[in-house]
Amino acid sequence: MLPDRPPNKVTDYEAATSFLGQWGPFQQRVFFLLCLCVVPNGLITFSIVFVADTPAHRCLVPAHLNLSAAWRNSSIPLEEDPSLSGALVPSKCSRYKLEDILSHSETGLLPGVDVNLSNVPKEGCLDGWEFDQSVYTSTIVTEWNLVCDEGWKKPFTSSAFFGGLLTGSFFSGQLSDRFGRKTIMFATTALQVVTTLIQIFSSSWIMFVILYFFLGLEIISNYLVAFVLGAELLGPRVRTLFSTAGVCLFFALGYMLIPLLAFLLRGWRSLQVIFMLTGCIRLPLFWFITESPRWLLSRGKIEEAELIIRKAAKINKIEPPAVIFGPLMVRTLSHVCIQTHNICDLLHSPNIRWLSLTMWFIWNTINISYYALSLNTTNLHGNPFLNCFLSAVVEIPAYCLSWVMFRWCSRRLSLSLSLFTGGLFILIIQLIPTHLAVLSITFEMMGKFAVTTAFAVVYAYTAELYPTVLRNTAVGACSTASRIGSIIAPYFIYLRTYSVSLPYILMGSLTALTGLLSLLLPESFGMPLPDTIDHMQSFPGTRKSLEGEDNCSFFLVI
Repeated sequence: MLPDRPPNKVTDYEAATSFLGQWGPFQQRVFFLLCLCVVPNGLITFSIVFVADTPAHRCLVPAHLNLSAAWRNSSIPLEEDPSLSGALVPSKCSRYKLEDILSHSETGLLPGVDVNLSNVPKEGCLDGWEFDQSVYTSTIVTEWNLVCDEGWKKPFTSSAFFGGLLTGSFFSGQLSDRFGRKTIMFATTALQVVTTLIQIFSSSWIMFVILYFFLGLEIISNYLVAFVLGAELLGPRVRTLFSTAGVCLFFALGYMLIPLLAFLLRGWRSLQVIFMLTGCIRLPLFWFITESPRWLLSRGKIEEAELIIRKAAKINKIEPPAVIFGPLMVRTLSHVCIQTHNICDLLHSPNIRWLSLTMWFIWNTINISYYALSLNTTNLHGNPFLNCFLSAVVEIPAYCLSWVMFRWCSRRLSLSLSLFTGGLFILIIQLIPTHLAVLSITFEMMGKFAVTTAFAVVYAYTAELYPTVLRNTAVGACSTASRIGSIIAPYFIYLRTYSVSLPYILMGSLTALTGLLSLLLPESFGMPLPDTIDHMQSFPGTRKSLEGEDNCSFFLVI
């Protein structure tokens, strides 16, 4: 005989708190305050675009050398620049040997007239570099000379930040499940303030990178916890709006602010001060944002959960019932047989294994293209601040389109079409002549628009493909795996040093092929959400796992 079905805590909680309504003053406050908490995440995530930008530079020729004007002007050899179709520009990493040009200058010989410059030996930038300061007063590149042989340190800096995102994605959920959503959210915000403050006084690149790793860890932790907190505090209808348009649009707002602040401040340390202040502004919200009653219930803290709900009712000017969480909600489940699942189940049977491997690959490709295109804005022709702003602005209609597609269109076709179209736009960029810079930027922004649309669609699509017993685990695993793509993305941009077309060829091909690969995924539009692994749809070429029915009831505990 099967044991009695345990209370479904999700359903019971929704029913017990339904008297609060969906969109009262309490829900509005939670919605907007948590969305505001997301703005600094968009601001800081893409700050590296300007913090680590590389201004025009050339080898420094010491001013005290007694060189004639002609030799000083000709002290830097000319080299072909692949980004300018092979046009000759002053070398960034070498100069003519100072001993030789000083000797020629003292004897009165003229460069190119009396002396063939191709016969003059060259040397590296032994005295450092001279950086153009018309755009920035300072970046970490100019501060610690991250160019030429040290150029690998620039993409490594971005990868360290994304490594922090990966680490934070892995640990933040476990910490918030143990210590509480609100506690971890504001603890990581406080740590962000401290980390940024120390980072302002970084004395070396190594110190900056280590702190940048921890900043990434803290940023993603308070972002994910704020996301979960909003989902648990808000009702079903508002929760959907918060999880899609709310969080995404406010993240994009922060992204749009970074080029404006970088344009006004022009120095990387000044930007760090702003980042520290954004954390300071968020800290007082501790007294206005409540802990999740769902989490409190899961920890057996019934009185605290009821107190929060009663305060919410008071804010909404609603009289709460005498008893909110009845005995059925809190009865022990110690005698109930519950089958547990973990991340290993994502690879257990052929059906779910191929689905998981495919989704991890798709998520990685989207992350590579999204972050590579976002980080590449300062390499585009024209004003770097305007290009970054355009890259942020295109995300607004992309999120709106993803919401429309997700509501009325096939999930599989929406993801496939946006990825394939994005890949096609990216591939076209390298075919556009150099003098048509505006057209090239237009196609890059169209590619960013399509990839951002895919980014928004894949989150909700993933949640629909996996069963209730594994849904949170699956989405978390996909998000964690995708951080590998984020870490790799800066090195796609670094390939520009070898060939300007190479990043576009690799990104475009990978994105377009992934769009075709996504056609293999099962369709979930209009389908009921699967509750168990047996309820999942079949991946092509595999059969559903026949695990049989067990004697346990499946339910989601929040």
